[in-house]
Amino acid sequence: MTIVPALIPLLAVLGSIVSLCVGTSFGKALFPIIGPSGTAAIRVIFAAFVLIPVFQPWKQPISFKSMKVVALYGLVLAVMNSIFYESIQRLPLGIAIAIEFTGPLTVAIASSRRVIDFVWIALAAIGLALLLPIAPGAVALDPLGICFAFAAAVLWALYIVLGKKMADLPSGQATALGVLCAGLVLMPVGIVKAGPHILEPQVLIGGFFLCLASSAIPYTLEMWAMKKLPKNTFSILLSMEPAVGALSGMVVLHESLTILQWVAVCSVMVASIGTTLTARTASADTANLNESIAIPADVL
Repeated sequence: MTIVPALIPLLAVLGSIVSLCVGTSFGKALFPIIGPSGTAAIRVIFAAFVLIPVFQPWKQPISFKSMKVVALYGLVLAVMNSIFYESIQRLPLGIAIAIEFTGPLTVAIASSRRVIDFVWIALAAIGLALLLPIAPGAVALDPLGICFAFAAAVLWALYIVLGKKMADLPSGQATALGVLCAGLVLMPVGIVKAGPHILEPQVLIGGFFLCLASSAIPYTLEMWAMKKLPKNTFSILLSMEPAVGALSGMVVLHESLTILQWVAVCSVMVASIGTTLTARTASADTANLNESIAIPADVL
C-alpha cells in the first residue's frame, strides 16, 4: 500500500470527528428555538429516519430477550443525548467532551486493573482537577453543566456495557433499532420542547443537517475506516475528539479555552491514548472497549 492510499482511512476517521464536532457546534444554533432537549430529539428522530431504511433491521430475526436489551440501550442513548446537549449549552464543547470521555475511560480501566492503568487514572484525574474550579487558577465553569457532563459520562459507560450485550446482533441492526427506540423516547420531549416550532423550515433543515453532520456522515466514514485500520490506531484517532471539539467550538461558537483548560483536555486525551496502547496486553474485552467510543460518537 502506497503512502496516499494508506492515509485515506486516517483521513476518514479525522473527517468523521470533524463532521461530528462541527455538526454539534452548529446544532447549538437550534438551542434558542427549541432548547437542548428539543434539539437532541430532532437529531435522534432524523437519525432514525435515515438508519432504519439503510439497515432494514426487520430483515434479521431478533429474540424478545435481545429486544429488551435494545430497548434499554435506546433509552440510555436518548437520555445521554439530551443530557450531553444540556451540558454543551452551559460548557465549551471541548470541555464537555473531555469530561464525557471519562465514562468509556473508566470502563476500560476498570476492566483491566493493571499497574500501568493507575498512570492513566492519574492523568485523567489531573485533567479533571484542572477543569473543575477546585484547582488554583481554574476558570469557573457552570456547576450544572459539569453535572450534566459527568452524567453523560456515566451514561456513555452504561451505553458501552449494553452495547457489548448486543454483540450477537449485527451492528447495523442493533444501531438502527437502538436509535429507533431512542427516537420514540425523545419524540414526546421534542413535541413539548419544540411546540409549533418543530415544523418551521429553519428547525427541519437544521435538524436534517445536524443528523447528516453528526450521525450519517461520521457513521459511514467510521464504519469504513474500522475495516481498514488496526483497532488501536482507530481508537487513538478517536481520542482526538476533545481537541477537535475545542477547536470547533473556537471557530464556530467563538468558545476560547485557557491554557490550563487545554492542558486538562490534553491530559484526558493522553489517558485515553495510553489506555488504548496498553490494552494490547490485556483481555480482548478490554482491548475492544475504546473502539466502542465510535458508536455513541456516531449517534450522539
